[in-house]
Amino acid sequence: MVFLLIIIFIVIILFDVPEMIKKEYWRELKVYSVFLIIAFTMSIFLVTGLPIPNPVKGMEYVVKDILHLNYK
Repeated sequence: MVFLLIIIFIVIILFDVPEMIKKEYWRELKVYSVFLIIAFTMSIFLVTGLPIPNPVKGMEYVVKDILHLNYK
């Protein structure tokens, strides 16, 4: 199943990325790459049965501990 997932993501990359490079969409390619890496990581977690991190916990950490925005 992991092999199939890797093949699917390679096909997605081969379909989208050459056009972005050809048109020199460098910023879009960076954002696309970040989202693709996140999606690939989450997909691997799902396929292998690893627990998927809760994004709410990450946002809570950023808001409370880094930005110090405690609403009471």
